[in-house]
Formats: sequence, structure tokens, C-alpha cells
Amino acid sequence: MQRQRSLLILILVLIIAAITVIATIPIPLGLDLRGGSQLTIQVKPSPEIPKITERELEGVKKVVEGRINGLGVSEPVIQTVSSDKILVQLPGVNDPEQAERVLGGTAQLEFRSQKPNTETQLFAFQASRAELKVKQEELRKSTDKAAIAKNQEDLQKNNQAIAQLFESTNPPLIGKYLKDAYGEPTQGNNWHVGIRFDQKGGELFANLTKNLAGTGRSIGVFLDNELISAPTVGIEFAAAGISGGSAVITGRFTAQQANDLGVQLRGGALPVPVEIVENRTVGATLGKDSIQRSIYAGMGGLLLVLIFMLVYYRLPGLIADFSLIIYALLTYATFALLGITLTLPGIAGFILSIGMAVDANVLIFERTREELRGGKTLYRSVESGFYRAWSSILDSHVTSLISCAALFWLGAGLVKGFALTLALGLGVNLFTAITCSRTLLFLTLGFPNLRKPELFCPNLSTSIKSGAEVQS
Repeated sequence: MQRQRSLLILILVLIIAAITVIATIPIPLGLDLRGGSQLTIQVKPSPEIPKITERELEGVKKVVEGRINGLGVSEPVIQTVSSDKILVQLPGVNDPEQAERVLGGTAQLEFRSQKPNTETQLFAFQASRAELKVKQEELRKSTDKAAIAKNQEDLQKNNQAIAQLFESTNPPLIGKYLKDAYGEPTQGNNWHVGIRFDQKGGELFANLTKNLAGTGRSIGVFLDNELISAPTVGIEFAAAGISGGSAVITGRFTAQQANDLGVQLRGGALPVPVEIVENRTVGATLGKDSIQRSIYAGMGGLLLVLIFMLVYYRLPGLIADFSLIIYALLTYATFALLGITLTLPGIAGFILSIGMAVDANVLIFERTREELRGGKTLYRSVESGFYRAWSSILDSHVTSLISCAALFWLGAGLVKGFALTLALGLGVNLFTAITCSRTLLFLTLGFPNLRKPELFCPNLSTSIKSGAEVQS
């Protein structure tokens, strides 16, 4: 009994936590529910890059992500859909032409020289930019479009102010001279970013570093006119600069930061054109209709299931209803905590997982009825019901989870959303079907007025009913 009470306290704590999460963290809605723009970007080969590989596609994707940040869009979806195409979904963006202008075109990477006597200004602008970016991330979790747009405008002004502190070299050292960039580990846990230029780029880089060595001024690495890194050059390179065409950007990089910067540099160095091959607008009206229909379908289906369980399974059915409500709260809170973008297929996965949650309780209660009809006591019948049903429940959930994993791995876009919500629902169901239903059912058996076999299984013979009551 002490164990059941401890589990009951745990369940109550989880319910309160789930309600708090649902009340404070809104779940973002996907393109099909909220409306917006969907663009398909095709990366085309060039004479320098005759074949688009996964590495090139990753670099272009990083450039696209940076440009979307400039649009101030919250919860964008950016994913590769083939060997040379990138799908971009921009919920809430109703001006596809603006998105096309921003996302189209080849990335512009340039290494610039910081102007003299601008060190203090650069430090102040970088500190301000860091604060604005943190604020932007927080605002994107809300729906305050005006605040997002104002903060994005401030970020653009800040980027322009930083750009004015740098000047291009003559001739400019641009991305086409950069052959490779990559993160690599150094001693300890630090990482740095290695860069490698061609012969012409190596000469320009040597001149640039020679002029900046020991001055405290930075090399401004700009991608699409935004400063992405500002390394300085040591005094030891004042005589001839960093020659040989290779260099490393040192700093307190983590592995993730070093790899991200390497991908950004490679993306900016790619001389590959991109083309918007599809630009589709999803109307907001369709989204609202879909939301309403989905909510009605979900609530109606859940209500019918609750009534069926109560009528057919009686007291265990009532307990299953409580477990299903707890299941729905915990699952929805999990979506909110993980920041899952809810789409129509995602809602379908959620509703399907509710069906499997019911199925688990049905298995348990049917096994319990079989044990009662076999002459066991009420307590033993309930215990055996959970024990005998567990293997079936586990098998069905494991096979479904394997299917979800395959869909998530091999699928794309909305299919992944369906697989993810279904898998999370199945995981939560394993907890609620066994822990919640079991705890509530055994606590119920502690009340003499509820410890009656007919409340668990109708039409029992008088002899079996008497035996179950006496022995329990």
C-alpha cells in the first residue's frame, strides 16, 4: 500500500507539472495549421562544383538558415528533401516574393579588414548584437509579430553598423578563393576552425594578415554582409603575414561551434547558384478550418471512448478514463516541452496513440475478467490481469515504435511529424497504462464498498462471485 501511495503522489506531481507546462508553453503550429509560405530551393552545379554532394548541400542549408533568421520568422522548417533540394516552410509569412528575394542568390562570403581606431565600437556593437539575438530567440517562442519585427530591425541596424567598421581589401578576398573550412580538435576540449585558400586567396590572405598583425584589429568574416567571426592576428605574423594559404581560427570553440562556423564558411564559399523551383502559399483560412475540425474530431472521439469504457467495463472503465485524461495531459505537455511543431499529421499521430492507450487498458481488463471467471479472488484477478496483459502490450508498442523509427528515419516532412507524435504518445502510454491504471485500480480495492466482483465483471455466477468476495 505504501508503494501505491508513493506512486499516487508521483502521478499527482506529474499532473500538476503537465498542467503548468501546458498553461505556460504554447505549442507552435505548423504550416498546414497556421498558414504561410513553402519554398523548394534547388541547388545547381557550377563549373567549380560539378556535382552537389551532401557536404555542399549542408553548407547551402546553413546559408539559408542565416537568411531566414533575417526574415524574423518564428519556427521555420528547413530540411533537405533530395540530393539537391531544400524545403523551406515559413509559417506566418504571407509575402512569398519577399522570402524568394531573400533566399535566392549565391551566398556572399568576404574577409574584410577592420578600420583603425574602431576596437571599442566593435566591442560595444558585438555585445549589443548578442543581447538582441538572445531576445530574438525568446520572442520567436511568442506570437508577438510586432516585437519580433522591431527586434529584427534593430539587429539589421546593428549588423549595418558593424559592417561600416570594416573595409574590403583590394582586390576583395571573397568566398570563391576559399577551398575548405572545417572544425578540428586541439589539445584538451578546445576546438578551432581550419581554413584553406587557393593560391590567389592565399596571397590575398597573407597581405590582409600582414596589415592587421599585432594591431588588435580584426579580420571581419562576413557572410551575406553579416559578421560571423572576427579573429585577430598575432604580432609574430607582422613580417610576412600568414602565408601558405592555410590558417586556423582559434578561440574557445566547442565542437558544435567549430563545426557550425566551418559549415557557414563552406556555405559562403560555394560558387553554386540556387533557384526557387516552387513557391507555394498556404492560406490561413484553410489552417483555421483544419484546426477546428481536428479539435472537434479529437474531442468527439475521446468523449465516445470515455463513455464506452465506462459503460462496458464499469469501475475499471472509469479508472481507465482517468488514465486516458492523464495520458492526454502528459503527452500534450511533452509536445510543449520538446518544442514540437504541431501539424495535421502530428495530430493524427496523437489521436492514434490515444486509440492504442485504450487498447492497452482493454487488454488488461479482459485478462482480469478471464481470471475472475476462472474463480480467482478479485485482488489476484486484477494482479494477474496486469501481469498477463503486459507482454502483449509491450509487444504491440515495440513493433509500433519500430515502425515509427522507420517512418522518422526514411520519411520526410509531415510523415516525420506523424511518426514523432505517435512514438511519444506510445512512450507515455506505457507509463500511464501500467503505472496510472494499476495504481488507481489497487487503491480502489482498498475501499470495501468498491471491492465487489460485479463492478469488474458482469454476469458472474453466484458461486464465483461469493468466492471472490470472501477470499478478497
